[in-house]
Amino acid sequence: MTLVNFRDPAALTDPEGRWVRPGVVHRSAQPFPVDNASIVEQLNAAGIRTIIDLRGDAEADEADWAHARAAGIEVVAARIQPTNPELEAAMRTMTEDAELGAFYLLMAESDPAAVKLAVEAATRPGGLLLHCAAGKDRTGFLTALLLDLLGVPAEEIVADYARTTEALAQIFEGLAERNRNALNDYHAGSFTVPRPLLEAPAGAMAAFLELVDARYGGTEGLLAHCGVDTATVEAFRVKAAVPAAEVTA
Repeated sequence: MTLVNFRDPAALTDPEGRWVRPGVVHRSAQPFPVDNASIVEQLNAAGIRTIIDLRGDAEADEADWAHARAAGIEVVAARIQPTNPELEAAMRTMTEDAELGAFYLLMAESDPAAVKLAVEAATRPGGLLLHCAAGKDRTGFLTALLLDLLGVPAEEIVADYARTTEALAQIFEGLAERNRNALNDYHAGSFTVPRPLLEAPAGAMAAFLELVDARYGGTEGLLAHCGVDTATVEAFRVKAAVPAAEVTA
């Protein structure tokens, strides 16, 4: 088994090589059920040297990346916790796609240290893999912020996010098997997962990017709020951006 929802956003978002170096940023869902030799082979083939695990404390397991660690791939735990009273309240009232975008910003604001750690880890040598549980929400907004730092247009960032729709059936099958007890607890508590959280709607990511611009003046402002300094932002750009002299069109 290989990673679900695995992709290099540059391949489809930037095929002409205008903004993002291919092979630098990758995204996926968590390994189902844990990593194995096939997944390590997949990571090595993509040149991935750092895995940034965005899952919360209750979701992650040390065994998940045991094979990857043994192969010399570093795993950075940048824990964006999926629930706190404010996030849970937002989930329970969510009905519109734009509210999912607002939820993403709330998650970033709720765990600024994790956002900071993730962006700092993205500057390390070699390819990087961002993942959470589904590879949709936390992975989605962190990937969006990194792509925005590289100058990728908003419509392309939105399109990359929405591509997760193609993998949702496989993602939810894996999550249901791994998290059966947690799902049963939600059911017993009469919690209904809001429709936007079960999808990857383009409107959610569009709303997130608009909110970041409106509230912080752009991605750099939000990252500064999270404690990311300008040297880290520049280091990521040096690593991942396509220099103007290399732009093919």
